[in-house]
Amino acid sequence: MTVPVDDPTAGDLAAHIAGALERARARTRGLTGAVDDADLVRQHSPLMSPLVWDLAHIGNQEELWILRNLGGREPMHPEIDPLYDAFEHPRAERPTLPLLPPDEARRYLHEVRGRVLDLLEQPRWGDAELSRGGFAFGMIAQHEQQHDETMLITHQLRTGEPALRRPAPPAPPADALSLPPEVFVPGGPFTMGTSTEAWALDNERPAHQLDLPGFWLDTTPVTNAAYQEFLADGGYDNPRWWSAPGWEHRQNAGLTAPLYWSQDGGQWLRRRFGVTEPVVPAEPVVHVSYYEAEAYAAWKGRRLPTEAEWEKAARHDPATERSRRYPWGDEDPLPHHANLGQAHLQPAPAGSYPAGAAPSGARQLIGDVWEWVCSDFLPYPGFKAWPYREYSEVFFGPDYKVLRGGSFAVDPVACRGTFRNWDYPIRRQIFSGFRTARNGEL
Repeated sequence: MTVPVDDPTAGDLAAHIAGALERARARTRGLTGAVDDADLVRQHSPLMSPLVWDLAHIGNQEELWILRNLGGREPMHPEIDPLYDAFEHPRAERPTLPLLPPDEARRYLHEVRGRVLDLLEQPRWGDAELSRGGFAFGMIAQHEQQHDETMLITHQLRTGEPALRRPAPPAPPADALSLPPEVFVPGGPFTMGTSTEAWALDNERPAHQLDLPGFWLDTTPVTNAAYQEFLADGGYDNPRWWSAPGWEHRQNAGLTAPLYWSQDGGQWLRRRFGVTEPVVPAEPVVHVSYYEAEAYAAWKGRRLPTEAEWEKAARHDPATERSRRYPWGDEDPLPHHANLGQAHLQPAPAGSYPAGAAPSGARQLIGDVWEWVCSDFLPYPGFKAWPYREYSEVFFGPDYKVLRGGSFAVDPVACRGTFRNWDYPIRRQIFSGFRTARNGEL
């Protein structure tokens, strides 16, 4: 559903909100119910919180923004606020905190949600700005889905028997092997960002005009087979392809291949949610850092696209001279458009989802893998931090690189053509891949 910026009581907005909240909660229950309580309280990596922390944090943020800030309610358990403040306690120390045990965390989550649904049934929801278009509810639905993706990353990091299962993605279409390797995106002006998407977060705003020269972009994300050519050519051993900070990190961290990859008798294997299996050649490569993506692009004689180039390729329709919500148009994602929502636990083969193609012909710009771009995470002209500066503003600067497009682990509510993700350039536990670009005209 396209969420308009209008009266929060209009149409079926409340039903849409309730559906988004329940979809997120069902996923949370699945991710936390797939393991026992001992697994919930264990820290599987210092990079990640114990799953039980994420569980109660989801409820705490929902209480804070919906019940307190939007509804004006008194705090339910103010004594736990510091425990679940992401800025007060880094992930590595969260297991040492007096966290709510799993059963108490579940009860808290349930009680908060019951009160939120009661508020949703009211004719007015409180704070006018937070309620406009249902923004506060949409922000919380996105927040929970983002933590669901984080918890899925934790599942990938955990050891032991597999706890999650999903069907494999559908087979690629017949034309997948005959697609051109790159597409051309014409130069000219386009609108980047949004000022009309009611649930867009502050870093996606405001809409602004940019004028870019034409460029070429990979039709699909870089595949495992293509990345293996880089490995076979000694790409990890040649500093020529790496930036100075990238080469330093490659040496210090001992990088030799994407995360979770290993070799056995000359065959590349990967560990995926507790299962060791052969690397699938046609799938987009995943679990690579920005530095690895940058080195591969240099080895190919190409580069990573800028964030503006990525968004123009994903949204701009030269026939109408307008920017779409998604590569395929303005309608919300459906299963034939993109690999989203944890429907599968891996990327689909390159060339999949022709119905989700952009006007340029590029495929899989939404879903499958987050795509590193070469841009630092910076504010747009006219940016205003809202409703809190800690969501975006405190991260702006050269320390973080941008990722676009979403992955198979992202729910549609937290994924659109304007959505911006960011992380340190060394990060690999995230579901990150990339595609490359080059300058030039037709």
